Amino acid sequence: MKVILINGSPHENGCTYTALAEVAGALEKNGVHTQIYHIGKKAVHGCIACGRCQTKGMCAFDDDPANEMLALMQSADGIVIGSPVYYAGPNGALCALLDRVFYADNGSLAFKPAAAVVSARRGGTTAAFDRLNKYFTMNRMPVVSSQYWNSVHGFTPEDVRQDKEGLQTMRTLGYNMAWMLKSIADGAQPLPEIEPWLPTHFIQ
Repeated sequence: MKVILINGSPHENGCTYTALAEVAGALEKNGVHTQIYHIGKKAVHGCIACGRCQTKGMCAFDDDPANEMLALMQSADGIVIGSPVYYAGPNGALCALLDRVFYADNGSLAFKPAAAVVSARRGGTTAAFDRLNKYFTMNRMPVVSSQYWNSVHGFTPEDVRQDKEGLQTMRTLGYNMAWMLKSIADGAQPLPEIEPWLPTHFIQ
């Protein structure tokens, strides 16, 4: 079993990484392999609604991390997406990538357990956390819970390491995700029925 953890911060080893590393440690302790993937600092494309991903199975733009992220997420058993909080929301570059990844996935991420992690100096965590979770709930992905909303606080990684409750929340998330992954692997239940999509428009 493997979980991919997406570091959506421009800082490769900053506060978001510190939180994700705590989740990864708990997963590894429970026999689940992990990989932390950093989105980097280069410019990324926003979705231009060209629709080519629906036939290609990947984004038309192939010069930023979106397609690599999608492939990693498709090959993983579970997904954790982490972001710093900017103006009570996730990093805009991360959201631009996720908009394209989840539109191009064509249902391939359905039923993979997923979780969001956010890091803030002080406030805005619940709004950012909610935004990230919407990607999962719109794509049939079971959302893994912890003992609190998945957030850490601090201005530096050293500050985050002093957030004892935040780090415990990260570890609990890792334990819970490992439990869910193993429960799914051991279970005999078939996947739920997927009905054809019925898009309903309200303009006559």
